[in-house]
Amino acid sequence: MASLRVLVGCKRVIDYAVKIRVRPDALGVVTDGVKHSMNPFDENAIEEAVRMKQKKVVKEIIAVSCGPTQSQETIRTALAMGADRGIHIEVPKGTEENLQPLAVAKIFAKLVEKEKPDVVILGKQAIDDDSNQTTQLLAGILEWPQGTMASVVEHSDGKLKITREVDGGLEDISVNLPAVISADLRLNEPRYATLPNIMKAKKKKIEKMSPEDLGVDVTPRLKVLKVVDPPVRAAGDKVPDVATLMDKLKERGHI
Repeated sequence: MASLRVLVGCKRVIDYAVKIRVRPDALGVVTDGVKHSMNPFDENAIEEAVRMKQKKVVKEIIAVSCGPTQSQETIRTALAMGADRGIHIEVPKGTEENLQPLAVAKIFAKLVEKEKPDVVILGKQAIDDDSNQTTQLLAGILEWPQGTMASVVEHSDGKLKITREVDGGLEDISVNLPAVISADLRLNEPRYATLPNIMKAKKKKIEKMSPEDLGVDVTPRLKVLKVVDPPVRAAGDKVPDVATLMDKLKERGHI
């Protein structure tokens, strides 16, 4: 019988297909007038929670997003995928870039105190800052076991059996509940929200609050000094034979 409650993160980020442009002040990227969507790793997190509910392991899924008013659209997407209700931690538009992993982890820790979930599932990383820190920080604050970079999650005997993707291959671990998990892209294939579910999602509850309501200070600990475009890749050289190739490699100090 379903018994677990799951808290799932869903961050609003610039869509992965958008060409990123650096702002004129070189302190960030252009976000105005740019398509946004749910962070792909968070889609995997939502999908895994929904699958656990379909297996009668989970009884309730709570989707959480921290960001401006538009983040409610991301929560609605999660609700259409199968989440039961949402929580929106609202920050003024334009300040969401200042929400750093430690602050987000503290916000989730406060929500854990409030909602009493058995599992927290987050995306492994967000494609905007690529920090890959929130899950680990949250587990440390809560003093909960963690299963990061998960590609397989199974519930058995009150524990979660997790297959992790690590540099050397795959690692199988077992963690007691409650626990924090981060989802990798190979964990599952996220579903598309159907039109009937999109309509149903409009009626589902989204609770709105601020970091101040939770008593969390989101003042940035790190300061961005400069953002630059990656260097343009130089054209390659064609060489007639191996001897010429070796000479050029020696000239450039590669061998």
